[in-house]
This record gives sequence, structure tokens and C-alpha cells, in this order.
Amino acid sequence: MPRPWTGKAPLLSKKEKERKKKIRLFQPLGEDSSPPAGVAKVLEMAGRRPVELGRYIDVRSREEILGEPLTLAEAMALVKPYLSNNRQVNLGRDGLTHNMLELIHSHWRRQEVCKVRCRGVPTVDMNNVCYHLEEKTGGKIIRRTGGIVYLFRGRNYNPRTRPRYPVMLWKPAAPVYPKLIQEAPEGLTKEEAEELRQKGQNLLPICKLAKNGIFLSLVKDVRDAFELSHLAKVDCRGLDPSDFKKIGAKLKDLVPCVLLSFDQEQILMWRGKDWKSRYHTSISLVPNISTNDDGTSSYSGETDLSLDSADESSLNKVVSSPKMMSLWKRALESNKALLLDETDLTPDSLLERVEEFEGLSQAAEHSYPPLFLSGTGANDDSDITEYGNNENQVEDNEEYDRDSNDFSEELESSVPFGSLPVDLIAERLHREI
Repeated sequence: MPRPWTGKAPLLSKKEKERKKKIRLFQPLGEDSSPPAGVAKVLEMAGRRPVELGRYIDVRSREEILGEPLTLAEAMALVKPYLSNNRQVNLGRDGLTHNMLELIHSHWRRQEVCKVRCRGVPTVDMNNVCYHLEEKTGGKIIRRTGGIVYLFRGRNYNPRTRPRYPVMLWKPAAPVYPKLIQEAPEGLTKEEAEELRQKGQNLLPICKLAKNGIFLSLVKDVRDAFELSHLAKVDCRGLDPSDFKKIGAKLKDLVPCVLLSFDQEQILMWRGKDWKSRYHTSISLVPNISTNDDGTSSYSGETDLSLDSADESSLNKVVSSPKMMSLWKRALESNKALLLDETDLTPDSLLERVEEFEGLSQAAEHSYPPLFLSGTGANDDSDITEYGNNENQVEDNEEYDRDSNDFSEELESSVPFGSLPVDLIAERLHREI
């Protein structure tokens, strides 16, 4: 009875397996290939020659392998097929690992460009990631978009002479780093540090970090926050504890700053006593408007951004046109704008001030000053006396076209006290119908 078909080749017997074994025998080193008469020829079995792993077999330098620099058109032609391709190397929280180097060279065996997608902690310092990618792999970064890097292998790259890296089947032990949070950080006493931590509990975070996100602008955001406050907080809720501690260590070196706490999964930082502003003049939160003799406006603000006992105040002047100043004054006098004198308002108190101002501005907008009419008639413009503030009138009459709309003239001249413009519009439309 024939063997039933199972979809697989039949198994070999023990003798067939021994017959198919092909063991390559080599001539022993240092012996003559032709043995003397009467002596049988002796061969020995040898394995493959050892390969030095992790070292370049190619003796050429990195510049010789890369060849001539790529032109812009060549770089775009190489990158274009991989813009929407999912064949990539993912670089995560652990950074550039040992096995990732072997994976990049495996990609280079079949394609000239390797796409590396970076996420998480390493994206805080992308310049460092790009430097180590070029240094360890020997390639050249030809395009960088956000957290995606395109790595070119070189014009003269030979896959057969590429470096060999052993595959690591386990994660090496993490090194022991010094303690990031200290009870008395550098430049502060223990009491001052506790006071800053108490202030930081009510401080709003400048941003919220997402898990496996791209944090390219985090360093810049922290530096900008230090221009207006001596404390800054970053919300890291949802991240692994080891991740936001690594981010804090990177911010400490890149900003630079002093780490105060990691409580409630938030990074609290102090800018330090040696902090210097990136601008020539300090930034004022609430400017004080004043008019100079030459008609220009100056905004002066005193900032309390330093923690030292000797607070420094500076003036920040912005020259503006007299017309703009007149518009500002008119808006303040007509209750269409409000100048806040207090800077330490809580969100609730600020909302109350806004609601109160909104009610006052609406009342001022929908009400008119009283009109005293003479006995001769209401149409005589010479007998109408208006009691109000004449300084609010527009001096530059060229901006308005008086003859463009007769209906607007009627609104300005014949609106009685206590009525709204919408009432007059509705009455006129009713008469026309």
C-alpha cells in the first residue's frame, strides 16, 4: 500500500541521514600533502574559521565607504520611496541598543537607506541620537523630519564586509547613577528647597508629556518658562517612572536647571542662582503705559523673576505711534478695555474680574447719554446740547465717510435715551414693510 500524501517529504531513515552527512576534512597544517609510501593519508575535521565580531572587516575608512557627498536631488530620490514605507527600525526608551546596530546593517543589505523612527525619552536630545547613529553605524543622515531619521549606508558600501555584532539575548544591567533629587540642592539650603517645593505644588505645568511621544521642543519650552518664573513644572502622568526620571536627568544637563522633586509624577525644576536671561532686557508681565514728550509711548515693567534678595528691576520700552496710543486711551475711557494692576490673580479671581468687566462693558455699549431738547423742535441741531465727554470723539474725520449711509446719521442723531439701536432698526424695517 503506498504511503498516503501528507504534504511533507517522507522522513529519512538513520542510514540515509548518515549517508547524507557531508563532513569536510582538511589537511593538517604543517604536514606534507603527499604521505610516504605505506602510510595512509590522515585528514582532520575542522570547523569554520573564527570571525572577529563587532569589528570592521573592511579596512577602508568611513569617508571612503561613504564616497562623494550626495546632491540634493540624489538625497530626495533616495528618501522618497521610504516616506510612506513601514519598513523601519524603532528606537524607543532604551536608545541605541546593541541589537539595533545589527538590525540597521541587515536593512542595508537590501536597501541603501534605513529609516529610523525615534520615540520617547531619546527625542529630548535628537542631536545626540543622530551623532551616535552616524558614529556607531558608519552611515550618513541625509534627512531628519521630527523624530524620523533616514540613514544612508554610503556609495561604496559592501554588505559582505559589513561589521558583525553578536546578538544579545538579555538586557544588560543598568548602571548605578547618582541620586537626582537631593534634600539641599546646589545653591540652596534645606529650608529654601522646601519652600520652593511648597510653591511648586500650586504651580501649573507648562506642558503634558504623552507616552511614546516626541519631545523635540521640551528644552526650549523650559527655557522660555524660566524667562518669566524661577520655577517650572512638567506633567508626566502616564509615563513610566524610569522614563520621566531620564527626562529630568537630560533637562538638568541641557537647560541647565536644578531638579527639586518628582512628586505626583511631575518634574519640578528651579533655574538656579547662576541663571542668565537669553534676552538683553527682562520680559515684563504687566506693562505700565506712559506717554513721552515726543508723543511716543513707552511700556515700563518691573519684573520680580530672581530669587535673590537683591531684586533687579529693568525697563522695557516699545515705541508706538501716537495714533495707537489714542486708540488705547479711547478704549480704556470708553470701558471697552481693562488694565489689570494685579499680577498674582488666581484663575477664579481672574474669571470674576472678566465677568464683572463684561457686564460693565455691555451696559456702557447699549446706553446713551441724556439729550436735552429745546422747545422749537427736535430737528434743530443747533438747539441740541449733549452732556458727555467730548474727548471721546474721533478727531480724524477722514477715516469715516459721512455720505456713505444716511441710515447711520439717523441713528446718531435721533436715538432717544433708554432705547437700543436694534429697536430703531426694527421699527424702520416695520415701516418699510
